[in-house]
Amino acid sequence: MDKYISALSKLKVSFSFFHSGLAVLIAIATCLSVSVPALAHHPLGGETPNTLVEGFLSGIGHPVIGLDHFAFIIASGLIAAAMGRRFVVPIAFVAASLLGTGIHLMSIDLPVPELVIAASVLVFGILLSLKDQPGGFIVPGLAAIAGMFHGFAYGEAIFGAEMGPLVAYLSGFAFIQLAIAAIAYWLGSTIFKRAGKSGLSLRFAGFVICGIGGTFLTTFIMDSIFPA
Repeated sequence: MDKYISALSKLKVSFSFFHSGLAVLIAIATCLSVSVPALAHHPLGGETPNTLVEGFLSGIGHPVIGLDHFAFIIASGLIAAAMGRRFVVPIAFVAASLLGTGIHLMSIDLPVPELVIAASVLVFGILLSLKDQPGGFIVPGLAAIAGMFHGFAYGEAIFGAEMGPLVAYLSGFAFIQLAIAAIAYWLGSTIFKRAGKSGLSLRFAGFVICGIGGTFLTTFIMDSIFPA
């Protein structure tokens, strides 16, 4: 009888992992599917914002309509939950993204930003899929480096704008990134507690993000080798 009870208990735990992991995957897939139709439509149709409202809406839209940016923000929140470091990783990313936008506005170029952005999504997917993440400030440091390049890409949409729309744009994309990361952190923390300390469900989410990053990275490499 004890053997049957033990086997049933293991089956229940396995189902819990599967159910929790499936919930994470469905949540990510839902968020990504919502953002995909918007990829071809910038909030302002690519126009430089001229008012505070336009600047804020453009700032909110840019991190969401870019699938690579969106996936990284989710990854930053989930990995913060897995590490138990609260909001250090997302804050490092968002703060650095503001710096990256400033670098772009000063007409300073960063090398191959598209490559680094795609690679950052892949790397954070790999980190999330690991059973144990690196300690110390390695992950926040990587998030900050990635943030500079993501922010550099954000700067393209606001280049040449007046100060008012510029500040609104920065406020918009900082707000939306922190909001998305907070939701991902809450979701990851909740499922992590329910699934146990192994974090298996979050590792499933890491595999999905790896796939997204790998796709962007492969596409960039192929386009560089075989330009259209």
